[in-house]
Amino acid sequence: MAARSPAAAGTGEDATAPSLDELMPWSVPPMRTGRAWVTGPDSGALRARWERLAAAAPAEQERLFGPTRSRTPWTAVAALPGRAGGTGAFARAPGACPDPVRILHGPFDEQWLLPDHRLIDAARPELWRVADGRQLLIVEHGRAPQDSGPALSVTALLADGHSPAGRPGRIRPLYRRPGGVEPNLAPGLLGLLRDRLGGAAGEDPFAPESVLAWVLAAARPAAGGCRVPLPADGAVWAAGVELGRELLRLHLRGARGGERPRLPGGRRPYVRAALPDRPAALEYHAEEEALVIGGGRISPVPAAAWEFTVGGVRMLELWFGRRAAAAAGLGADGAAADGAAAGGRGWLRDWTSELLDLITVLALLDATAPRRAALRSRLERTPAITRDELRAAGVLPAPVAARRPASVLGHQEEGPDGQFALL
Repeated sequence: MAARSPAAAGTGEDATAPSLDELMPWSVPPMRTGRAWVTGPDSGALRARWERLAAAAPAEQERLFGPTRSRTPWTAVAALPGRAGGTGAFARAPGACPDPVRILHGPFDEQWLLPDHRLIDAARPELWRVADGRQLLIVEHGRAPQDSGPALSVTALLADGHSPAGRPGRIRPLYRRPGGVEPNLAPGLLGLLRDRLGGAAGEDPFAPESVLAWVLAAARPAAGGCRVPLPADGAVWAAGVELGRELLRLHLRGARGGERPRLPGGRRPYVRAALPDRPAALEYHAEEEALVIGGGRISPVPAAAWEFTVGGVRMLELWFGRRAAAAAGLGADGAAADGAAAGGRGWLRDWTSELLDLITVLALLDATAPRRAALRSRLERTPAITRDELRAAGVLPAPVAARRPASVLGHQEEGPDGQFALL
């Protein structure tokens, strides 16, 4: 098979490479909460918001709630799959505050969500049905001009699909059913890869997670979504999967019993001076490799972590800004919080630990740049498994059914006002 032309090889615009949408055909749109106060970095603040809303008089409750066309205090809805939240109108019977759940709020920002369907305009129930201890979600980021950051994130948490660039992408579960059953891959893709690359080394190089690892290592941004070049060389595939597994470990940040990422000794960031209770500004002192937060100080912080962007936005600045606002009881834009938002509780100790972890992950991700460049260079010189070959083998296009959620209902789900949902 002929190699790709030098002008197109290895680029996101290579029309011979399949798209991520073709390889992982089932995707879910980003979550749409409809009201900002149901998510945030402080789970305690979410509980306080619930209690304030539940105890309010009717007129005040409606104002705090923030009605939309999809949700008002009088909307009855089905329960979120796997959750025991209320289904009757919030105004009649709010019930007890549900335990906030951890979510990925855009790339590299783990926050909390109140998991009550009455409060969320579009919660994407199909995603909740397949979320379990085996599931992994790949999230496409919106792109910005001249953006050099990663195009994808992977998480073991629920993801809301938020994008710093303001143009959210899609959320693609690795599995279509709970328990790691039925990979969300074009039917026949795994068999074709085994047949063409059967000599690839490594542990289970054609398992669904190996394909996910390859996507994380090799995907390239392009107009309309990512392209995923597929090599016709088992050694190149094995190298990409190995790199992708390292990237996956960093993205998961110790989830699923994995080892938490660490920088080498002497390069690990530490708190040199305690962070203030209500920090207002974040500065980076390059000469000292230090983050300065009011009177607080963290170092060493590699310049690569400070400069790490997604969608043209610095991740450390975005992450800090959201928590500084929450500590002061402000909205994410720094304005006075509205809706059911309660006053801030100051800077939380857990946030300092999370900040140290985030610095570590961003620095280690940047350190993989030479390996990513080497893989890109090898792909440019390697014959490819093209879209035409995938079509000839019957792998593409994926059947329409592969783009729809699987029927995963193994139990009855509670519908609006306590009726059983019909799915």
